[in-house]
Amino acid sequence: MVTKEEIQNIAKLMRIDIENADEYFDRVQKVLSYFDILDKADIEGEEIPVQDVGIDNLREDQHIPFDDKLIQQLKNYKGSYIRAPKMN
Repeated sequence: MVTKEEIQNIAKLMRIDIENADEYFDRVQKVLSYFDILDKADIEGEEIPVQDVGIDNLREDQHIPFDDKLIQQLKNYKGSYIRAPKMN
């Protein structure tokens, strides 16, 4: 499975500050055990319905020109840059 050290290492690589690796360890173990249950499910004999759509039944693509400058339509556009929200 996964060790607490691996969780701490992944958090460090993702630049996520975690104080208690035990809390995340339990969550990850539950998720992985659920994947084990899914892996053991016998679906070989199951038929998966797929909706087959022929190419003749697809809509025709249409080009609709956009004359305005898209960047000027942004509400946080100022001069030559876009103001983004602050990151905490």
